[in-house]
Amino acid sequence: MFNRSNLIIVAVAIFGAALGLFASSRMGGYADKPVPPGVTVLKIGDTRADLELTDLEGKPRRLSEFDGKFVLLNFWATWCGPCREEMPLLDATHEKLADKNVRVVGIAIDDGEAVRDFLKQYPVRYPILLGSDEDDPSLRFGDTKSVLPYSVLIAPDGKLLAQRAGYFSEETLAHWLAPHLPPS
Repeated sequence: MFNRSNLIIVAVAIFGAALGLFASSRMGGYADKPVPPGVTVLKIGDTRADLELTDLEGKPRRLSEFDGKFVLLNFWATWCGPCREEMPLLDATHEKLADKNVRVVGIAIDDGEAVRDFLKQYPVRYPILLGSDEDDPSLRFGDTKSVLPYSVLIAPDGKLLAQRAGYFSEETLAHWLAPHLPPS
C-alpha cells in the first residue's frame, strides 16, 4: 500500500503536472492585443477596411485602389527576420500571378526611413505602404496577437477570404492561395 512519503511524492507529481499544463496553455500563444474603442477587427467574410496609408514617396494611397483584384496584403517590418525571408517569395508570387489578377501589397509596420533603406538593398516589385505601431493597421485585419508577418487575402469584391499569422514557405503559400484563386 501507500505510505506517507509515497503519497507526498504522488501529490507533488500531480501538482507539478497540473502546474505545467496550466503554464504551457498560457505560454503557448501570444496574448491578444487590446482593441482600441471604435476599432473593428475584421474576420473572414467581412469587407476590408479602406485604410489610407502613405507609400514610400509619402503619397496617400487607399486600399480601394486595388478593388477588382485579389490582394495578398502582407504586414511586415524590417526588423522581422521571417518577414524579410519571405519577401522574395512574395515578390515572385506578385509577378507570377499577375495574369490571375493577383497583387501583393506590403504594409510595413516600421519607420519609413528604415523601410526605404532596406528596400534599396532588397527591392521588391510590389507596392509597399507604411503603417505604424501606434495605429497598427494589421489589428483591423485580424492580427490580434501582433504577430509578423501577417497576411490577409482579399477578394476582388473587397471581402476577406483568408487570414494567416506567420511565415510562408513556397508550399504553404500555394496551399493557402489555392482554394481562393481561379484554376490555372
